[in-house]
Amino acid sequence: VQLQASGGGLVQAGGSLRLSCAASGSISSFSTMGWYRQAPGKQREFVARILSGGSTDYTDSVKGRFTISRDVAKRRVYLQMNSMKPEDTAVYYCNGLGPRTGQIWGQGTLVTVSS
Repeated sequence: VQLQASGGGLVQAGGSLRLSCAASGSISSFSTMGWYRQAPGKQREFVARILSGGSTDYTDSVKGRFTISRDVAKRRVYLQMNSMKPEDTAVYYCNGLGPRTGQIWGQGTLVTVSS
């Protein structure tokens, strides 16, 4: 299974973007799917994840602003980002983790938030 992220772009502070992660196969093969980001000069960090049972988890800095969701039929995972801040600027990567797939990373999509 391969993952492809899209939806990045330039947005003003306070604005919104929705990222999409498309899987080449069933996302049911993943026990966890998530989003990570890497800002310039920083290490990649966890942003959000959704487990196979539907529960979600977020890093503190995005709680209440970002929402992760999935559409199993469309084989997609989404990250809705609202009330965006300049510190959200980063390359965003989707990730899948499953017992048979192991850990899979998609290519990144750049998000830039202007102040």
